[in-house]
Amino acid sequence: MINIVKENQATEQDDQLKITDNNVYISAAEILRDYSLAVQSRHASIVGRREVLSGKAKFGIFGDGKEIAQLAMAKAFKNGDFRAGYYRDQTFMLAIGGVTIQQLFAQLYAHADETADPHSAGRQMNAHFATRSLNPDGSWKDLTQMRNSAPDLSPTAGQMPKLVGLGYASRLYRELAGLQSFTNFSQQGNEVAFGTIGNASCAEGHFWEAINAIGVLKVPVVMSIWDDGFGISVSNEHQITKENISELLKGFQREPGMQSGYDIYTVKGWDYPALVETYLRATQIARNEHIPAIIHVVEMTQPQGHSTSGSHERYKSDQRLAWEEEYDNIRKLREWIIAQRIAKPGELDQIERNAKKQIEHIREKAWKAYTLPIYREREEVANIIQVMESQAVQPNPLAAIRRTLLQRNTPSRKEIATAIRDTLIETRNENLPDRQQLVQWKTKFEEENRVRYGRFLYSESPQSALNVKEVTAVYNNKAPQLRGFEILNRAFDAIFARYPNVVAFGEDLGRLGGVNQGMAGLQAKYGELRISDTGIREATILGQAIGLALRGIRPIAEIQYLDYLLYAIQTMSDDLATLHWRSYGGQKAPVIIRTRGHRLEGIWHAGSPMSSIINLARGMYVLVPRNMVQAAGFYNTLLQSDEPGIIVEVLNGYRLREPLPANLSEFTIPLGVPETLRSGEDVTIVTYGASVQIAAEAADLLAKVGIDVELIDVRS
Repeated sequence: MINIVKENQATEQDDQLKITDNNVYISAAEILRDYSLAVQSRHASIVGRREVLSGKAKFGIFGDGKEIAQLAMAKAFKNGDFRAGYYRDQTFMLAIGGVTIQQLFAQLYAHADETADPHSAGRQMNAHFATRSLNPDGSWKDLTQMRNSAPDLSPTAGQMPKLVGLGYASRLYRELAGLQSFTNFSQQGNEVAFGTIGNASCAEGHFWEAINAIGVLKVPVVMSIWDDGFGISVSNEHQITKENISELLKGFQREPGMQSGYDIYTVKGWDYPALVETYLRATQIARNEHIPAIIHVVEMTQPQGHSTSGSHERYKSDQRLAWEEEYDNIRKLREWIIAQRIAKPGELDQIERNAKKQIEHIREKAWKAYTLPIYREREEVANIIQVMESQAVQPNPLAAIRRTLLQRNTPSRKEIATAIRDTLIETRNENLPDRQQLVQWKTKFEEENRVRYGRFLYSESPQSALNVKEVTAVYNNKAPQLRGFEILNRAFDAIFARYPNVVAFGEDLGRLGGVNQGMAGLQAKYGELRISDTGIREATILGQAIGLALRGIRPIAEIQYLDYLLYAIQTMSDDLATLHWRSYGGQKAPVIIRTRGHRLEGIWHAGSPMSSIINLARGMYVLVPRNMVQAAGFYNTLLQSDEPGIIVEVLNGYRLREPLPANLSEFTIPLGVPETLRSGEDVTIVTYGASVQIAAEAADLLAKVGIDVELIDVRS
């Protein structure tokens, strides 16, 4: 039950939210702060849409209609908690102090500056958030003292896989004794992972796979479903069976007194007191007991439609539009505040006027901060071109280029680059004194843009994988010849002994030790939480790893066969590979994906979709060792780095014997460095993985007929 502490009843301590066994106490002052923030967020959405339609931004998508539920969720969100959400969550981020109004506009304008947009430095569309977990040198901050948001991504339901790992990390930090010293990541596993998703995206497979995995793992997740009845123009009738997602989820509801399953709540998106109470109750249980919760927030609205791409009047009936106006969540909060005599209509009117005035001022400030550097760059280029006009035999074409550059009201760096290109082409046959100055300016401009738009695809920290020093394998005179899986088994044993924060999981990995026995016996030695079985769910195996890595754990996520990676490739490509880049170096997820393939026979369990992986996973290291000793070296390298990679073990190699290095747990293999296995003068063969053995046999045959073959293993 919600109890309002009025001003004449309050003490200094009462201006904070309180919760007892049966009651929630909230001050009138806090309620009015919530109303003010909701109005600010709404007006930011309205002004943001206007900025796009006036040509100042390319695209906009906003959180209008979702404000009150997000204010309630923010009250339950504490330091150390994590959010994995989507592009409707601006009010929540404002409420937890994770973003400012000016930063919202900076991201809308794609201001390519970390100080202006600390979430993505202009690389993501607006309302895509990522708190900065890393110090400038790439080391971790104390995440327990922060309110954290994992890096957002646009694909619908794309946030769901990593939510599994964000919640699972709390369980590991609570239950694994070896993690108790990692206090900058967790305080006894008391952190909750908050997920948000729209009703239409609940039709995606990622949603169902993640919901099932979270329930199986019994982890502290509070999952919010913002339900406004539509997915762009398509209503719930065509999205969800029974048109009601919480009806479908009833099978996940836990039985009274049981630990398995979810607590499921349904609450109206305009009912402020019910929302506050629901979020506080659900989160308290999740935090204390690690019981996940689903909160289905219904009767939400979307006053401006889906995005700036169109108007919702095209597909919503007059009756629906009238209902949305009547049940607008801010309007309902206003009515409730007046009914509870917390404030008078005139006071709320003044809050609204102040909010609108403030938003306009902030918008103008953000626009000037974004455009002034570009104006200066444009002026510098225009001045150089103007000087070149006085030197050119034909000045008119240069004057036309300069006029075109200066005519745009909203300049962009693309127009500056175009003007430079056109000027250099026009003067290619002239030896103008200032042409070289323009060339030098262009070189500097391109380097600055490389930093603005290309930096942090890979780590630049001292722990970059490319900085790991090579340690060559050392062999004793009587090195034992072991089968490949036995070498890997010893390597993994050493890894788990050395690194208490390394965990591994996958299909048949725990009790069985893997289909090829690479981890046989290790679960019995190190426990079920360090070497774990999972269900058949490749997308969330990878997502589980991403979420863990974002919280300081080093996961080895096994995808049983390379062919199965296709189930996870969207998450691998859109989330993991781009994560460091799209957060502008603000977050990292050093995941190791372990898989196997390259038998090169059959169509399902032995394939080699390497060209797809290489092109879709830019931002990750793709490592294809030719044998298991090489594989062990790559694992050692990646574990000393802070970057993600995928290691594709050769399926043919598990029973082939290899000499065991004396320094199996210490030797490393440098990334990006091919190895020449055989010198030759006539033919060079460049290959990798399973093909190395085939090429070596071919080289032996060719040598018999006098053809000298050089053999190079690319390997990474």
